[in-house]
Amino acid sequence: MGTICTISTNKISVGLTEVGGTLASIKDADGLEYLWQGDPAYWGGQAPILFPICGSIRGDRAVTQDGSELSMPRHGVVRKRTWELEHAGEKDASFVIRSDDETMASYPYPFELRSRYEVSDTTLTVTYEVTNTGGRPMPFQVGGHPGFRCPFVEGDSYEDCYLEFEHEETCTAPEPVTETGLIDIDVRHPVLEGTRVLPLAHELFHKDAQILDELTSRTVRLRSKNAEKGVEVSFADLPYLVVWSSANDGPFVALEPWVGLSTCNDEDDVFEHKRNIQVAAPGESKSYSFTVTLL
Repeated sequence: MGTICTISTNKISVGLTEVGGTLASIKDADGLEYLWQGDPAYWGGQAPILFPICGSIRGDRAVTQDGSELSMPRHGVVRKRTWELEHAGEKDASFVIRSDDETMASYPYPFELRSRYEVSDTTLTVTYEVTNTGGRPMPFQVGGHPGFRCPFVEGDSYEDCYLEFEHEETCTAPEPVTETGLIDIDVRHPVLEGTRVLPLAHELFHKDAQILDELTSRTVRLRSKNAEKGVEVSFADLPYLVVWSSANDGPFVALEPWVGLSTCNDEDDVFEHKRNIQVAAPGESKSYSFTVTLL
């Protein structure tokens, strides 16, 4: 995906693309690239924006409380669309996408969705602003999906990298159901046991993602045992962190702040019944932010 504009300080440079209204590059002052560059042999994406669902709904279908039908693929309806570049400054930029006949056929709610990007020192702030432009309450989810090169320093291996959480954590994760993209919330496995550190290994992702729905930390760092460089992601506005890489041992890790989750086995198919569903009143805007800081 080509870069349409770049925002920067003397310590961070962020390239943005109109395809998905999202990130295309994150480089430090030395020109080191941190963002995954979308090798299709592993995963052709980079940092898609998830809306109005995070993950999957059962059979790609759901119904709203007033009887409207939803039909959409994993992660929703905007991630592969071309967005409008609304503003491009030296240190900030924004994109917008509006509902149209195509989105309304899948998700029958009029909306505006903006992605805003701002850099300061070594930090990039990403904000998703959801506006209900229709006349009835609009249920939705939204989330980020930035992938980072791993390792990002030549000579390191994947196993040299680790995640470091803000707090010492003891938590489990529910099992993803790879055949459907859904979640078995009742079958859980331990991920962190009295530690802040999760060593990375490809085996963590051979059955899809680690769905961290019990974290107390709102900040996670991607570090290497052999390098000073790293990335910190802070996600105070979003309750869930999904950690993912491709099942074919891709040289990247995605750190994904989500407001909601894929449909779980204890949920029905009424959209408003999904975990942490958000609702915007007619004319209302709701914003959700996370930050990426180069260490």
